[in-house]
Amino acid sequence: MTEPAPPHRQPEEGYRHGRLTARPTTVTAPGPTGPAEVTDPAGGPPALRHVPTGGEGPYRLVLLLHGAGGSARQGLDLLLPLADAHRLLLLAPQALASTWDLIAAGYGPDVARIDALLAATFRAYPVAGVTVGGFSDGASYALSLGLTNGDLVDAVLAFSPGFAAPLVTHGRPRLFVSHGTDDRVLPVDVCSRRLVPRLHGLGYPAEYAEFAGGHEVPAEIRRRAVDWLVG
Repeated sequence: MTEPAPPHRQPEEGYRHGRLTARPTTVTAPGPTGPAEVTDPAGGPPALRHVPTGGEGPYRLVLLLHGAGGSARQGLDLLLPLADAHRLLLLAPQALASTWDLIAAGYGPDVARIDALLAATFRAYPVAGVTVGGFSDGASYALSLGLTNGDLVDAVLAFSPGFAAPLVTHGRPRLFVSHGTDDRVLPVDVCSRRLVPRLHGLGYPAEYAEFAGGHEVPAEIRRRAVDWLVG
């Protein structure tokens, strides 16, 4: 007996699913180093970029996502003091709204803009390894995008996340999660202390760091995260 219809095809996954299509490519003439403002291809707020000086790569690209009500500058500053020493190419976009699309109304416009920014960066710089990182809402978004795009993203840095909400998952990126025990914005008991065991149960390698403090990213946590990333 045969099936009455052909097998179902794999559903198309796009920006509404949080999927990114940009991929690193061969670059023969890298772009300029140092800090720069990057025009949004879709006409939105500009992103910020920092390319380490003293060499031509390849670099580890770290996409950095600000918290609710934050700015691209705040995203970039998460790892800026450590970027040159560890050859991290930082790219920090600005959300179209006060926070990222997933949290406001569902995946879509911010995913498309991030994908275009990544594609432009891949065309201009040699990249060996892609990380997504963020703080607060940006950490939740980083986890969600990272789990969705583990075929591109090999590591996620989530500083004080609230949740992870991938619609689809690909790959098994490694994860670094930190949270303050006195966080009053996203309390650790209902956020990371629930989230991290769930991620472990799903098979994701997750490093977890708690610290005595509130809704913040102490300098020691940033250093620990980068040491974990490049180690």
